[in-house]
Order: sequence, then C-alpha cells, then structure tokens
Amino acid sequence: MEPGRDGTILVDHPLIQHKLTIMRKAETSTLGFRRLLGEIAMLLAYEVLRDAPTELVEIETPLTTCMMPQLAGKKLCLVSVLRAGDGLLSGMLDILPAARVGHVGLYRDPKTLQAVEYFIKLPRDIDERMAIVLDPMLATGNSAVAAVQKVKDAGCTSIKFVALLAAPEGIANLREAHPDVPVYTCAIDQCLNDHGYIVPGLGDAGDRLFGTK
Repeated sequence: MEPGRDGTILVDHPLIQHKLTIMRKAETSTLGFRRLLGEIAMLLAYEVLRDAPTELVEIETPLTTCMMPQLAGKKLCLVSVLRAGDGLLSGMLDILPAARVGHVGLYRDPKTLQAVEYFIKLPRDIDERMAIVLDPMLATGNSAVAAVQKVKDAGCTSIKFVALLAAPEGIANLREAHPDVPVYTCAIDQCLNDHGYIVPGLGDAGDRLFGTK
C-alpha cells in the first residue's frame, strides 16, 4: 500500500483484491455481496487507521504492571453516505464498536449527476473527532465532495474518505475540492460511462447490497 502523489492511497492487499473480484461478478448474490463488503471494510479499517495516534497507559497483566499503547483522544466518527455507505459501516463497526456514527443522505440526480441532500445527522462533538467518510463508489465524486463538505461544515478538521472502487474522474473531483482529505480505495477503475457508472465497476452498489434490483 503506497500513497499516491495526489493523496490517494490504493489498498491493494491480495486478500482484498480476491474478495473484490468476487463482488464484481454479476452472478454474486445479495447475501454474498453484503458479506464480502463487510469483510473488506474490516480489512480497510486496519489500513485507514495505520497512523492513528496512541498514548501509553498503565495496566496490570497477570504477571506485572507495565505501560502499553491504546488509541489516544476521542474515539472515531464513521460517517456513512446513504445508502450504500452502510455496507462499509457495518463491517467497520465490527472492529470499531465504540465509534460514533453519522449519516449523510444524498442521491444523484439522474439528469445532472449532481448530489441532492435529503438527510444529515452527525454527532454534536464531531469537531473533536477524526471522521472517516464511507461510500463504496467514488464515481463522479459529486456526492463525495458534498458529504465531506457537510462534515467540514460541522467543524471537523480531521477527515479521511474511504471507497471500495474509484474512477479517475471522481478522485480528481474530490481532490480538487478537498485536497486536505486523503482518499483510500481498493481499486481505481478505467473510467465512467455516459450514465456516470464506474467501468468495469460492479454495478449499483446500493442495489446489489440491498437487493433492490
């Protein structure tokens, strides 16, 4: 895993790539898609939090008293971009059960491809936390730009964005609008088609996650 010059971190672990390939297959069931997305989310959490700050605390083991590291400061806030972001959220909560959770509801206007907000709920103290914004598909980047801006408007200054797949166009859009926000993704695909879908991609993540098509 190496950070790119544009602030994009490609998480290309073989286990993640194997699971992602199965998710891409058209014949993968809703159950399989959902399970694999949760598993990849857990693996992504390790990489996204690789540089999380720690502090030494005194503990007692069965043998002695010693100083050991634990996460420092306030816990994290995971921000799901509805609705597909909940697929990444559930997996990350499995290993980060103490994290606060926020939601930003956005849908993409099919004609303009612009993000339209319909719901937002964030922790009141998000300005004191690191926020990890979750959306499986970074396609045009319009929803990502809007979601990150909502988190910034709430006072948060430490933000990371996590996507399962990304298109070059989406990365460029997000990086131009928010150059201070690193982008973590498992794959950077070829391009967007005329309808704003990632190619080769995996289809509509929300529909495949919830079985709505």
